[in-house]
Amino acid sequence: MGNGFFKVPIAVNEPIKSYAPGSSEREEVLKTYKEMYKAKTEVPLFINGKEVKTKETATMSPPHDHKHVLGNYHKATKKNVEDAISAALEARKKWAVMPWEQRAGIFLRAAELIAGPYRAKLNAATMLAQSKNIYQAEIDSACEIIDFLRYNVQYMTEIYAEQPESTSAAWNRIEYRPLEGFIYAITPFNFTAIAGNLPASAALMGNVVVWKPSNSQVYSAKVLMDIFREAGVPAGVINMVMGDPAMISDTLMASPDFSGVHFTGSTGVFQGIWKKIGDNIKNYKTYPRIVGETGGKDFIVAHQSSNAKQVATAMSRGAFEYQGQKCSAASRCYISKSIWDDVKNYLVDDIRSFKMGTPEDMGNFINAVISESSFDKLASYIDQAKKDKGAEIIAGGNYDKSKGYFIEPTVIVVKDPKYTTMCTELFGPVLTVYVFDDKKWEETLHLVDETSEYGLTGAVFSEDRYALEEAVKILENAAGNFYINDKPTGAVVGQQPFGGARASGTNDKAGSKQNLYRWVSPRMVKETFVSPTDYRYPFLG
Repeated sequence: MGNGFFKVPIAVNEPIKSYAPGSSEREEVLKTYKEMYKAKTEVPLFINGKEVKTKETATMSPPHDHKHVLGNYHKATKKNVEDAISAALEARKKWAVMPWEQRAGIFLRAAELIAGPYRAKLNAATMLAQSKNIYQAEIDSACEIIDFLRYNVQYMTEIYAEQPESTSAAWNRIEYRPLEGFIYAITPFNFTAIAGNLPASAALMGNVVVWKPSNSQVYSAKVLMDIFREAGVPAGVINMVMGDPAMISDTLMASPDFSGVHFTGSTGVFQGIWKKIGDNIKNYKTYPRIVGETGGKDFIVAHQSSNAKQVATAMSRGAFEYQGQKCSAASRCYISKSIWDDVKNYLVDDIRSFKMGTPEDMGNFINAVISESSFDKLASYIDQAKKDKGAEIIAGGNYDKSKGYFIEPTVIVVKDPKYTTMCTELFGPVLTVYVFDDKKWEETLHLVDETSEYGLTGAVFSEDRYALEEAVKILENAAGNFYINDKPTGAVVGQQPFGGARASGTNDKAGSKQNLYRWVSPRMVKETFVSPTDYRYPFLG
């Protein structure tokens, strides 16, 4: 499976559209948003290229307008999941041996469909059902998924081109086979791009997939399936099932043909999956690949030499874009005492200027959190902070779920660096700040490293290169994506491959060649041109 004689288009990052007032893209996405808001969408299961409807359904509603019903989605039965396995294994017979350039053509076409005719629809779906403002939707459900698809094709051809040395006597070659069985893709609510990439990256390498999107992201997941089908993904290669997560996982991971999981979600769920794989390990035909990106308790540390305005902007954006519902979002900050007053004033001014409401109003920077359960959890932590003597809320602190799940961006300043919200992943618009003595820079860096079980993203601000060098060394294991003088969010495919270690996952770097290696099983082939006819070596005499 080499790269043949074909020259693949060099991947480039998709430009971000501005959606400025009066722009054509703004009018198009607003028109699409309104049309989709009124329409009632039915999301079936997709098994073996067919739409499958079941007797049990659930409704879909915008988080910012939870009394409105966008439509419903169908829930899988155990038999449906078993059918998806069978469909995938049958499809594998042709898909696994399809020439690489044919698979590449399909996913490059999907990228162009998203860049063009589907862009407004996929963005509008993400705005509606995941409550993202247009900019957050654009960088996710347009640009990032396009980049994933394009760059993955480039990385695939680079992998296939990597071959061992040969001699005049023997030709050595490596075949990069897909895994023997099917891949289980489990995707989260917060990024449409991740939802598309996890099944697509495995499928690109010749694998077949059973995909379970988050129940909170089913609305845009259907648009992705429509795109994959139009792009030419054959029946059975990517099957989509929704419903009871435990039943679906139990059924899929009980199959002897289960060969890997591609996961993004919570740490607890991922650890449960890993344990279940261990319990079933004797039943599998091959050792399953386990690839997962999970939670984070991501930090910003600001040295006394930092630019206060830059630090405050990184906090405003890094903590509160998409309501803090990014696994990379800043949620704990350590600010040097001598710059804190300036940082605090800039930050509070920023937050006071935020507008909050529906994504349809493009003046809104803040939208709703994803669900009532998320809202209730966040509200409980805010209420507790109001009661605790060692905590002070300096911005936000209010919430309202009468129409949508709206929580004000909230900043808590604490005296104890191990206060609950400095350690616990909340996944919402709550930022906790600890102010440290200027002289305790090294001590504070060790505190940052030791406070959290996670190791996903982090940022350090300083104009002092010696201080930066110290931070880079001490925080070596604290973040898989480490930012110097920038917010800890916004990784770009092809530029900052994403992933963390510790409790944050297996660090297989989505959007990179490293990730695609996980979905192939190399076979080394040595072909000897003239075979020996005598067993004796010269040393025998």
